[in-house]
Amino acid sequence: MSVFSVFARLVGQLADLLQPLFHASAAAAAIVLFTALVRLLVHPLSRAAARGQRARAALQPRIAELREKHAEDPQRLQRAVLELHAEERVSPLSGCLPSLLQLPAFFLLYHLFSSSTIGGEGNGLLSHQLFAAPLGGRWADALGGGGLFGPAGLVYLGLFAVVAVIATFNFLRTKRMTAAGSVAAGAGGGEQIPGLGAVGKVMPFMSFFTLVTVAVVPLAAALYVVTSTAWSAVERAALYR
Repeated sequence: MSVFSVFARLVGQLADLLQPLFHASAAAAAIVLFTALVRLLVHPLSRAAARGQRARAALQPRIAELREKHAEDPQRLQRAVLELHAEERVSPLSGCLPSLLQLPAFFLLYHLFSSSTIGGEGNGLLSHQLFAAPLGGRWADALGGGGLFGPAGLVYLGLFAVVAVIATFNFLRTKRMTAAGSVAAGAGGGEQIPGLGAVGKVMPFMSFFTLVTVAVVPLAAALYVVTSTAWSAVERAALYR
């Protein structure tokens, strides 16, 4: 039995459990519940990433000294900063791990609701809906079927509205954090790690890219993305306050 068959059975069983409460949208509720379970599993890593960020902030005075010492040798400065992180066992990329570990779950959902057959049999999950929108459909299908304000189109407009609110919240919060980090880095006359300045300018806008993802992936995968993004917003606000 393939991993997709096992996963399809898991989603189907969760949908059966939730059917008395959510009726025709039980499979959609099962995806939201599955997403919450995945996020609970990776939550310890998110807490570790928050501790890593605090540890990196604590290194700022020493990094400022390195900037002054190697002001005329950017390559030596970069090596010294990386060596300092290694010495203190602080990874500049530790915050990426929770997101990377969620990718398999997302791609499982994407494949499950993009395939007409699973394990050589018909994919019954494609018959499930979120209100009037099929979980295996995309925004383009909703536009072609009933237009922007058709029954399925309204489901997507609701999702876009939720994502826009979350993205705006993340944008404002990230701008504040980036500004605070820039002030701390600027006190030493440079960046914490050379080359990250451009990344810092783009980061506040990353949440809005979720709108594109929701528009192009199957609705089931879009539900995963929206639920996970909402979880991340609340989680990061709590861990990084």
